[in-house]
Amino acid sequence: MTTVTSTTAPDAKTTAATTKINADFDMFLKLLTAQMQNQDPLDPMDTAQYTQQLVQYSQVEQSIEQTATLKEMLAAFGTQNLMQASSLVGAQVETSSATSGLSAATPAQWTWSATRDVTSMTATIKDDKGKIIDTLPITATGAAGAFTWDGTTSAGKKVDPGLYTLELAGVDASGAKVAATAHAFGKVNDVELENGMVKLTINGLTVATSDLLRIG
Repeated sequence: MTTVTSTTAPDAKTTAATTKINADFDMFLKLLTAQMQNQDPLDPMDTAQYTQQLVQYSQVEQSIEQTATLKEMLAAFGTQNLMQASSLVGAQVETSSATSGLSAATPAQWTWSATRDVTSMTATIKDDKGKIIDTLPITATGAAGAFTWDGTTSAGKKVDPGLYTLELAGVDASGAKVAATAHAFGKVNDVELENGMVKLTINGLTVATSDLLRIG
């Protein structure tokens, strides 16, 4: 099932700060009014200090209101970005991550690119704890390609669904090592707004939209 959700929570700190400053401001005005009503008419108090405090209260209140307004604007932008990202649900995307999701229904998938042409390549697959699950040769020629893994090791064992990282080691025609990089790809099945950041779920792997390299 595909979902589009938002987890942006109201800012409790801003609400609490606004409530406190309003209460303090009301108390200040009451004290100032009482003191002015009971001052010695022959020796009136110096109101400069109170005026300065009044200005400071006003500045703090304005700062809190401006912060709240800014956060509301950012939340609105986040929701707008979420709605735009919802069009990615069902799309095939490539990410900058070498970690891919494996489920019972969908294999883990990667694309790879090398610094130059390779004639053979070895794949090392690790689980989310960094433990090596399997090391196996894969068919690879040229400087780019793709690799799909259904969770079956070279020993014939089926691993559990989860997140798996692919590391590659290539060799060229002369036997020299060639550096290669893996990128996870797959179909987007969930879009979520979390703390103002839009995130996508691809077969169990959650990535930010900033981690996307290709769509299509």
